[in-house]
Amino acid sequence: MADQVAAMCDQLTKAVLVMMDVETSQVYRLEALKFCEDFKESSDLCIPCALQLADKTKPAVVRHFGLQTLEHVIKFRWNNMPQEEKVQIKECAMQLLSSGTHSILEEESHVKDALSRIIVEMIKREWPQHWPHMLKEMESLTSQGDVQTEVVMWILLRLAEDVITFQTLPSQRRRDIQQTLTQNMDNIFSFLLAVLHVHVESYHKVKGQPGHELQVRAHCRVAVATLNTLAGYIDWVSLTHITCGNCHLLETLCLLLSEPELQLEASECLLIALSRKGKLEDREPFMLLFDDVAIQCILSAAQSADGLSTSMNSSEPLAGDVVERRYVFLKRLCQVLCALGVQLCSVVGSDVNVGVPANLSKYTEALLAFTTHPSQFLKSCTLATWGALFKHEVLSKDAVIVQMAVKYLKVSMTNLVKTGFPSQNDNPSSEYSRMDFHSDEDFHFFFYSFRGQQGDVLKTASRIVPLEAFQTAADWLHYQIACPIDLGQTASKSSKGSCSLMSPSVVQWDAMTVFMECVVSQILKTLPEEKLPVDQSMELLQAVLNYDTKDPLILSCVLTTVSILLPFLVHRQQLVPQVLLKLFKAVTFEVDQENKGPRTKSVKNVRRHACSSIIRICRDYPQFILPCYDMFHSNVKKLLSSDASQTCMEKASLVESLVLISNKFQDFEKQKAFLDELLAPVLAEWTSEEMRSVLWDPVKLLSFVGADQVVAEQDEHTNMASLNRGRMSFCLNAVLAVVKRARWPADVEEAKSGGFVVGYDLTGAPIYRNPCSAQFLAFMPNLLALIRTQNSLFMPENIARLSETFVGAHELMDTEKNIVIGLPQLPMDFYDSPVYRSNLERMQGFLGTLYDNCFSLLGSAGASLQKEFYTIDGLAELIAGSAFVSLDQVPDHRLRSIIRLFLKPLVVSCPPEYNESLLRPLLAPLFAYMMQRLSMKWQVISQRASADGDDEEEQVVCQKSEVTQEMLEEQLVRLLTKEVLDLLNLSCISKKVAEPAASKEENGEEDMMMDSVQTSSVPEDLTELGKCLMKHEDICMLLLTLSFTSLSWKDATNCNRTASMVCWTLLRQVAAGNLLPEAVTWFFTSVLRALQVHGQHEPCNLTLSQLAMVIYENLRPRYVELRGVMIQIPNINIQALDQFDQKLMDPGVQKPTEKKRKDQFRKLIAGTIGKALCEQFRKEVHIRNLPSLFKRPKQDKDVVDSEVEGLASLFSPENISL
Repeated sequence: MADQVAAMCDQLTKAVLVMMDVETSQVYRLEALKFCEDFKESSDLCIPCALQLADKTKPAVVRHFGLQTLEHVIKFRWNNMPQEEKVQIKECAMQLLSSGTHSILEEESHVKDALSRIIVEMIKREWPQHWPHMLKEMESLTSQGDVQTEVVMWILLRLAEDVITFQTLPSQRRRDIQQTLTQNMDNIFSFLLAVLHVHVESYHKVKGQPGHELQVRAHCRVAVATLNTLAGYIDWVSLTHITCGNCHLLETLCLLLSEPELQLEASECLLIALSRKGKLEDREPFMLLFDDVAIQCILSAAQSADGLSTSMNSSEPLAGDVVERRYVFLKRLCQVLCALGVQLCSVVGSDVNVGVPANLSKYTEALLAFTTHPSQFLKSCTLATWGALFKHEVLSKDAVIVQMAVKYLKVSMTNLVKTGFPSQNDNPSSEYSRMDFHSDEDFHFFFYSFRGQQGDVLKTASRIVPLEAFQTAADWLHYQIACPIDLGQTASKSSKGSCSLMSPSVVQWDAMTVFMECVVSQILKTLPEEKLPVDQSMELLQAVLNYDTKDPLILSCVLTTVSILLPFLVHRQQLVPQVLLKLFKAVTFEVDQENKGPRTKSVKNVRRHACSSIIRICRDYPQFILPCYDMFHSNVKKLLSSDASQTCMEKASLVESLVLISNKFQDFEKQKAFLDELLAPVLAEWTSEEMRSVLWDPVKLLSFVGADQVVAEQDEHTNMASLNRGRMSFCLNAVLAVVKRARWPADVEEAKSGGFVVGYDLTGAPIYRNPCSAQFLAFMPNLLALIRTQNSLFMPENIARLSETFVGAHELMDTEKNIVIGLPQLPMDFYDSPVYRSNLERMQGFLGTLYDNCFSLLGSAGASLQKEFYTIDGLAELIAGSAFVSLDQVPDHRLRSIIRLFLKPLVVSCPPEYNESLLRPLLAPLFAYMMQRLSMKWQVISQRASADGDDEEEQVVCQKSEVTQEMLEEQLVRLLTKEVLDLLNLSCISKKVAEPAASKEENGEEDMMMDSVQTSSVPEDLTELGKCLMKHEDICMLLLTLSFTSLSWKDATNCNRTASMVCWTLLRQVAAGNLLPEAVTWFFTSVLRALQVHGQHEPCNLTLSQLAMVIYENLRPRYVELRGVMIQIPNINIQALDQFDQKLMDPGVQKPTEKKRKDQFRKLIAGTIGKALCEQFRKEVHIRNLPSLFKRPKQDKDVVDSEVEGLASLFSPENISL
């Protein structure tokens, strides 16, 4: 036996060394690994070999393998092991712990960790019932040396992690161990604090003494391990253990903040303690940390760490090399301060009699110091605490907080400035950003969120000191206006003398506009009208209007400032003409009026910004425009009749502004005449014979827009085709603007007197007419023809007509592809580039926008025209004959537009009386087609996923572009699936059902409300349209088939939503009827199949299990076939199924609670639930329950009686020899 063990140990040692040797080939490494794993799984020599390999004379990697083998034996063989062997393992493990390790500084951490896990695995199986003196044994081990003490700390920590944090035990074992730990927590905490005290004292005694460096490190190592163990318990023990002894633990932790080697672990313990929730009276002792000693400890530690976190060395090329550990400690300390502030806000002003601390000013100064730190991360950590302080009912009125609000406003002026990119060296923040962010992209997205949080806190501070906030904003604006433009080192590449997004002037202007918007929005809500700083705001507005710049980025900020100050014009309207002139000038903005090359996106944004501002004034403040309407109208007409310098989008925006003003005429005939005049040239163009021939013929359309022409890249492309595209786009955009904006007065009496009301419906509600109806109806025939023609463009013969230049014209642009697959670009990547980088991009943008606008116009018509639209003769046939033509050829990204921009708005706005005549003929064939199309798409995706690993060589050769294309196609299928299922949901499901279900789904709650089919049907479950569709048997089965089929598509989000909101709501409508048994079986099987696909996702698991149970409970009494499906589930307990069926169908048996029924049913269907790939090949660990200590014991069926009797004496004192 000994020879066998020795021989096997030699082989294992060689195998382990081969595995760990970097020079070993992959083949030999895999062979060695297989040999070791096979040994652990099947060898009878595991225990003696493991003990021999764990001997401290062996190399560390070999010892680690021996300890791992011992842990493996305990995990997977313990239940079947004889008692004597268990005792032997326990004795040997304790012997290893006692004398089988090197000194604390010599021993490898992974060896100590492996040893601690062996002890923990035995504790999880035998304590407290069969190892009652475990804690005492651990305590006695600490007297044998530092390494034993450290391993004991690790044992206690790993035990808490497995039992409390990760919960890797069966519920009864977890409950037994947790309750025993809780009962002994006084002793455990006393023990931990005693160990900490002893080693910290010893550390202090020998620290700095020559020749005692190793002792210092040893004591420090044990103290760190003890603090880490405390952190594992502080998170969940009763608060009384943390605050007992006048907060002795917290006091100790505060004192340790001054020790560089221990401060990080001490701060983490403090943070966990102060982050605890619970009764307010239990948290009241935390206020002791506002005493002088505690606050001073925190301040001193922060100052010391901040001084050491940056080592300044002028000889290095980059001064300011951040020391990571000190910086991490600063983060923890900042979080400690923030958590302390949260506790303060909780107890002050509550039922607990706690006043405002005397040291509040010292605390807020410390918090402000972190807010002004160069690290952007530290600044962001303080925001939530500032917000809580400024919002607090009591604290916000305290003089200290009011004064601090003013200081915070000043600090925000710096913090809002976007600086500190990791790639830059122009700011102290960059050093810290390189520690916190992998790239400029990461920093950009962080700062975007960070600035939003700052804005929220700024608004709160502005409510406390509104006038001071406005004065600060005004001073900053005056400073920016007076300050010369600083291009910095990163000027614009396309425009000489212009700024880039990183230029100092741009980042300052950008931050100032954010500050101004936050402040102004709050003072308008906070201050009464008579206290508003109207004079000062008009002075600011005048200064902004007088400020002139040719830099597009700064001009955009100037326009934002004008928009922010617009509400003050209500009180002084004399500046309205100047505001309008400023905006009209910006609409025609060019960097260089003489050299009009391709416009960059920054220039386009200025012009678009100006158009949006004009629209906003006309929408929100039409009273400003009416007194100077003639001037406004003449400027708009001048711009509309100008040359091609205005894009069709800009011209359409100007049309939109005129329509918004015309809504204030409050006279139907006058507004109609105005719109007739406005759209006359548009309609003349659109209905001309030339345009008609183009819109009805795909060949002529391609030629008209130039898609069949080869165009040189250097061509300015101001040819006839470009003008044609502009003409077509303007016609469409102009009518879209009119249809979206033209409205009748909101007041019924004004609408009646203005001639907008033409009658009343059966409920007495007025029926309105829209002044743009005639124009739209004249526009509509060619619009439908264009939609039909565009769908025909995707036919193979028309694709072949595209020129070499525009062969990819129907594809998404690169920027759109990046958005779809989740790769958004940074603004600095494209602000300086032309709007379209190539002729192909220009054509892609035109065709995509044209397609979207057609369906957006059609979708807006119903809500705008109402009855005049829905009463068009043969409307359903007209739409089906255009929008639904050639759908097989329409790509997914275009099909999304049809559903999102047209069908969804149509369903929302359509009156119920037109459901049968309009929506049913449209939706029924669409859902049938989409189910067929999506089923095929998802089948391809599933086949592709299953074949991914079949041929590794092909994967290596596979080009990156092919992978990206597959990702794009799959993501587009997901988006299209979402649109289809959302349309189904919108059409059929009432929000009275959808909202609670969605809420519970998002909250992850297991108990979802599901009505039973035996109860009376709730009429609000289905919309009126849903009832209309479900009346027709063929449509009803189509909707059910689509809903249940979609559950198995590999899209967990859509599955969860559909299962929780749609499936049972639809099935319940027909469940009381005579469904075929095959149909019922198919519905139930579909849910089980979905569990196989999505079961590894817990939200889907809960939702689908609930759906399966509801179907089974409601339909099983009438359909015995469901039992036939159940018995096919792998590993199902037939006896448990019989009991479940009996309780379900026997009216005389008392039914268990819903929670118990759910648990029972989930156990029955457990065999169908799919597992994640990482779980599929994991060997399960089985831990047997022991006789319960805390309730009447029950017979454990899987434990043999004789073994129970034998285990009672396991680990008894006579069987323990150390």
